[in-house]
Amino acid sequence: MSHISTQFGVAKPTQFSPLTLAIKVALTYAISQAAFAEESSTSSVSTLQTITLQAQGNWLENANAEKVQKHAGARTIIDRKRLDETVSTSIKDALRQVPGVQVQESNGTGGSDVSLNMGVRGLTSRLSPRSTVLMDGVPMSFAPYGQPQLSMAPVSLGNIESVDVVRGAGSVRFGPQNVGGIINFATRSIPEEFSGSIGLTTEYASGTDQSKFSPNLFVGGTMENGLGLALLYSGTKGNNYRENNNKIDIDDVMLKSSYSITDQDQIALNLHHYEGRGEMPEGLTAAQYAKNPYQSNQYRNYFAGRRSDVSVKYSHKDDVNNFEILGYYVDSFRTSDLESAIANTTNSRISNSPRDYKYFGIEPRYSRAYSLGDMNNEVTVGYRYLEEESSEFSGRTAPYNTLTGTPGERLANTTSDGGTKAHAIYIDNRFELGQWTITPGVRFESIDTHNDFSAYTNGVLNNTVNPSIKSEEFLPSLALMFKATDHWNFFANAGVSFGPQQYNQLARAVNNIAQSTTDGLHPEKSNNYEIGTKYLGNGLNAELTAFYLDFDKELILERDAQNNGIWTDLGATSHKGVEAGLSYDFGSVADTLEGLKAYGNYTFTKAVAEAGNFEGKDLPFYSRHVANIGLGYKYDAWSVNADMFAQSKQHSPGSDNVYQTVETADGRIGDIPGYSTFAVRTGYDFGQQLSGLKVAAGIKNVFDKQYFTRSSDATGGKYVGQPRTFFLQTSFDF
Repeated sequence: MSHISTQFGVAKPTQFSPLTLAIKVALTYAISQAAFAEESSTSSVSTLQTITLQAQGNWLENANAEKVQKHAGARTIIDRKRLDETVSTSIKDALRQVPGVQVQESNGTGGSDVSLNMGVRGLTSRLSPRSTVLMDGVPMSFAPYGQPQLSMAPVSLGNIESVDVVRGAGSVRFGPQNVGGIINFATRSIPEEFSGSIGLTTEYASGTDQSKFSPNLFVGGTMENGLGLALLYSGTKGNNYRENNNKIDIDDVMLKSSYSITDQDQIALNLHHYEGRGEMPEGLTAAQYAKNPYQSNQYRNYFAGRRSDVSVKYSHKDDVNNFEILGYYVDSFRTSDLESAIANTTNSRISNSPRDYKYFGIEPRYSRAYSLGDMNNEVTVGYRYLEEESSEFSGRTAPYNTLTGTPGERLANTTSDGGTKAHAIYIDNRFELGQWTITPGVRFESIDTHNDFSAYTNGVLNNTVNPSIKSEEFLPSLALMFKATDHWNFFANAGVSFGPQQYNQLARAVNNIAQSTTDGLHPEKSNNYEIGTKYLGNGLNAELTAFYLDFDKELILERDAQNNGIWTDLGATSHKGVEAGLSYDFGSVADTLEGLKAYGNYTFTKAVAEAGNFEGKDLPFYSRHVANIGLGYKYDAWSVNADMFAQSKQHSPGSDNVYQTVETADGRIGDIPGYSTFAVRTGYDFGQQLSGLKVAAGIKNVFDKQYFTRSSDATGGKYVGQPRTFFLQTSFDF
């Protein structure tokens, strides 16, 4: 097992040496330069003048409405302009504008401001485990294969230029966790001319005397020699609306650089560091919630983590060729303290979980446009090698008096040292035949994962198991698009998505004895289908999609009598529904309506178990109906927006034989009522009066609607939602 050092005051495995990091970064750079040299040697080859279809290559880059329109699947982009025009002060607010996406309020072990709980199409939202979440194409999770969760989401709204959510027809090019699609956060790009901005968002929760501040800074530009530089910073400081949900301290900084070697060749280097800490209030019992839903009686709970990553990308683009090679190295660490009361006593104990993860990836991708008879085509081939290392510790203190005692040493319950080596290769070909576009493709994943798992009693080693698993999967897909007019098209697609087994699914401890679970569990696989239509033009941007996910052999985390998490085979689940999204600019109808816009989305989802005790019943923690509607008006320097968000009830049925709908005394189990909230925002751009200054003020949850969610994990119970909150946004562009 790895040696242990200290960070955040807790045990932490040692990191890769600086030499190892330097070698890996240098290797990435060398490979990119070799690819550039090879591309340059063939640049004199004449292009095919008859080809009018350019190679798109990586279609996550420079995402815009036109790319969404040409994508043969459900896809939504929320750009910075829309974020500035709507009532959005967080990543959660941005994601709620996307059809099919459901964002849970912070709760349970995902209850800090550092985490992100987001699910797509009825899939579990706790820590966002079933979507491939990227930032500038680099995975955001702790370990893409072995720990694909976002208990720490290393992304901040102030640094984001757009949020691109691909819900269909993406499993061939991106993975491995792609049942819930692909979500890419694109950071602010390096400008051509020197420019910058500085801003601050201040939020105050009514009735709680709690406030927090989110500053951001952006400055950058491109020199005459082709070198571009940009510095990005976004953070959050202060307190949230629950007691003991305080001391929020988030810093997210990025240095971006790019160099144009030629008009067709560019190399980019990004350095990124994220560090965050926040307290986590516990769930309340039904009685505690009725007395004061904002209270917290456990002041020792917190979550903290940090992530440092570097990425290097070389790209070549000409009329028919699009080649890039991306290399990245990520080093992240997370820890938490969770206090839990011991039943029928005045004592408590603290559980502690420091974990360390590192991974290195390299991804070359090549696309070429070519003609085949009367057809324009584009073929894309790509490969990814990814290597992970993980070291996890789970321990707890001896019992102590909750009010007067002091927690002692965290003695080990379990430790694990895991690793993964994964290869993925894919190919797809886009055929354009008249009004039809047909794109077949296939992805192959080969994954070797191991985990050396040990169990202890009061810090004394009992035994160690060494489970390992190798998964090899072919993931085919087929996407069709019919271009009815220049503005209107229809699409359909079918594909297979895949989720490999995670480190904590390979072994478990039962009565302090380590056991392998590789014989009882298995990787997850889903057959995904979509059919829909899109319209873009004449002031209207609209999409309508029907979807069906046939999720076979899904795994679920359940709790035993001692509240320990145990992964079990839930069996099959099915997810079906309809998504609709639109935005309309009334200025396209009449000049007198210039500046008036309407936007919104609606999703109906039915996600049910197809096996087990709850066969035919709704899955937990999702809403069948979710809607977001907004209206915006801009006149001269003024802008006004009004938004409404609504979701129907959810279920928290527990894991016993009875599907529980009535609330239990501990607040963990029972139905969760639906609710709706309203928000308003007014902004003013001072323009020539004070060049670059913008001010906006608004209110979230205008009518102070009280709503809640639940958690059934280690800090389970009822969690109140955000009360009426006032916010002020100021920014200065220069």
